[in-house]
Amino acid sequence: MDFEWTQQETDTYQDHVIEHVKGTTVLGYFVADEAIHLLLDIGFILTIYADAQMALALQSVCVSGLALEGYVKAELLNDIQLLHDEGRSVEGLALMTPAPADCLITEISLYALDERRRILLTGEDESLLIETSLGEGEISVESFKFAADTM
Repeated sequence: MDFEWTQQETDTYQDHVIEHVKGTTVLGYFVADEAIHLLLDIGFILTIYADAQMALALQSVCVSGLALEGYVKAELLNDIQLLHDEGRSVEGLALMTPAPADCLITEISLYALDERRRILLTGEDESLLIETSLGEGEISVESFKFAADTM
């Protein structure tokens, strides 16, 4: 069987968030509360939920709003500072993962296939593909270089 992803329309709020993150670079990410939280180089975190809804918040506001123990939040804030100070090549992160590519966001596109969602963060040189599963709550991230017409 051949399955095809269908590009999804973004709503007004998603469009607003996307416009704010264009021109920013993803430094790292962590998964919590059934969402992926992408640390941007401007001191904000872009949160993408399993259903592809989005939120954008100051990094400290995002972390403080998570349903996590205080020591976990402290470790996240420390990881965030390390990523800002040392970039994606940083070592010794406790909870965050450095971004697998140097992705300066130029566009964000959404795709769906049954209960799965793909969120494509198109970068100038490299892109990030986030795949989520609504039923299983799984979230994965990979980097790649591609021609714009391959999705």
